[in-house]
Amino acid sequence: MAAAERLFAERGLLAVSNRQIGEAAGQGNVSAVAYHFGSKTGLVRAVMRRHSEAVDRIRLRMLDEIGGSDDVRDWVACLVRPVPEHLASLGVPSWHARFAAQVMTDPVLRAIITDEALVREPLCRILQGLGHRLASVPAEVRAERGDMARQLIIHTCAERERALAEGTHTRLASWEDTAVALTDAVTGLLLAPVTPRPSHKDSPL
Repeated sequence: MAAAERLFAERGLLAVSNRQIGEAAGQGNVSAVAYHFGSKTGLVRAVMRRHSEAVDRIRLRMLDEIGGSDDVRDWVACLVRPVPEHLASLGVPSWHARFAAQVMTDPVLRAIITDEALVREPLCRILQGLGHRLASVPAEVRAERGDMARQLIIHTCAERERALAEGTHTRLASWEDTAVALTDAVTGLLLAPVTPRPSHKDSPL
């Protein structure tokens, strides 16, 4: 899994074969991926699941800390902060954020991973909590902004991870600063005013 995560992060999902993964992992059997995981998709799911479990533990801790808070920012923090906190624990270099960004740009894998994530208990609690505290925002708008927030979190973390691995400048000085900036940004996104929209039958588009 470690070899696959690194190769996928550095080269992209389509550019890496199961044979290359096996070789990078020191496996003499060229069918090692199929033997252990069934397929490349099975391997991707296993890698994502391992990190998701670590993020879930942080989310549960944060949920206990905020209790029944009515502050939207507290709930956004439970959604956002566990990701950079987990990435900070991986050291430098790490590959998970860039790997996750690759997965989320593949429509088939994105659907699989998203469906799995949405049934994880900590994330369900956070989304329900946010939904209750954003009840004045139309459900369709909340869903749209949720998609935007996911992209913002994933790609901001991936770019910081890349810069750290390459030893180049990072705009945010630490993963803690990244967590604070993302929490601010996502909170603002979710609470932004909603512009009334024309009905689809009246829209020129």
